[in-house]
Amino acid sequence: MNAKVKGYTLIIMLLGAFALTVYGAYSPARKAQKQQIVCIKYKNGVDTKAVEQQMSAFAMMKHEVPQIISYKSGRTILPNQSTADYDVVHYLTFQSEDDIKLFENSTVYRQFLTENKATWANTLTINADIRQ
Repeated sequence: MNAKVKGYTLIIMLLGAFALTVYGAYSPARKAQKQQIVCIKYKNGVDTKAVEQQMSAFAMMKHEVPQIISYKSGRTILPNQSTADYDVVHYLTFQSEDDIKLFENSTVYRQFLTENKATWANTLTINADIRQ
C-alpha cells in the first residue's frame, strides 16, 4: 500500500470516527411520556439511616431497570411546621404504560418492596401522562 492510499484511508477513518461521535451526541434521547410518583410515609421510630439506605436503593433501580428514563427523589418540605402525610417522594419517568408495568413487575422492584415495606406506615403511587 502506497503512502497516498494510507493517507486517504486515515482521513476516511478520522471522518468516520467524527461522524459517529456527532451522531452519538445528537441522537434523540428517549422521550418521557408517562410519570410515576411514589410517596412513602415511614412508621414512627424508623432510623434516618434506614430511610437514606432505602432512598439509595430506590435510586439504583434506574441503573438496573432499562424502562426507567429518569429518576429523582427527595424529602417532603413542611410549610409552617405542619405534619406531612408522606416523608419522601420518588419521581420516575417512562415512555409508556407498558414500561411502568414492566418496572412494577421487575425482580428488582419486587425485592425492594419485600425488603422495605415493613418500615412503611403508608404509600401512595400516582401514574400520569406528561404534558409538554
